[in-house]
Amino acid sequence: MGAHGSARLVFVVCGYLAFFFGELVPRAEAGCRDRESPNCCTGRNNECFEYSKRKTVCYCDTYCQKTGDCCEDYQRVCQISAAIDCVVGSWGPWSSCTAPCGVGSTERSRLVSVPPRNGGTPCPDLKQRRGCFGNNAICSTAKEVAKILPDSFKRNFKDPWRRPHMLMKEEKASYCVYLRVKQASAACKLKLWSAQLVRERLVCAECQSDAMSKSNRCGGDGLESTRTFWAAASVAGCHGSWVRESSSEGCRCPPYSVLFV
Repeated sequence: MGAHGSARLVFVVCGYLAFFFGELVPRAEAGCRDRESPNCCTGRNNECFEYSKRKTVCYCDTYCQKTGDCCEDYQRVCQISAAIDCVVGSWGPWSSCTAPCGVGSTERSRLVSVPPRNGGTPCPDLKQRRGCFGNNAICSTAKEVAKILPDSFKRNFKDPWRRPHMLMKEEKASYCVYLRVKQASAACKLKLWSAQLVRERLVCAECQSDAMSKSNRCGGDGLESTRTFWAAASVAGCHGSWVRESSSEGCRCPPYSVLFV
């Protein structure tokens, strides 16, 4: 066999040997263990990838367990056990309605018993909210409309025609209510006293004995943190709303205040 034939035989034999050993000894795979620390073993991060021995992309984040594209050494390097789904407890009771009167909202919540791990199912909603209609005991009071007059109109008026033998009407101690005006109609500007009922002004309204009901209070004397309504008894079309801020028993309002009637 000539020199050219020998060289060709050696080339063929070497080719077969290279193919044979390539099949028996797999090429090294660049997997999760070859990544710089940390190995991106948790969470979801598309940057946590390497290349398999087939030169395809494989991943080293937890999400790869869902998509099925983890590197071959992912479980071994990251020591990941089976996925654990989120477990939540029972719903708690509904909260009270945010509005004591009228339309409001209420909500309930629940706690996580077992947090999700290793790509398990994430937790569902932990809060629920729905509409409600408040019907508190104060709602009937909130619907009352206060009738008011200037304090110059009457202040514990004594009847000069009362006969001596007539029984005296029981006098009850008056009380004061301080209310913040929230709205007043344009008609209130027609009279001097009602023109002072402007937005955000603090008004003292006195409840005197003659105006009290059997419950020893004046109708429409307001509610704290709840808007109620008033109307000027001597000014047509003058009306508005206010919010009660405080009250004082056995007192008299200063001059240029208003009276409940």
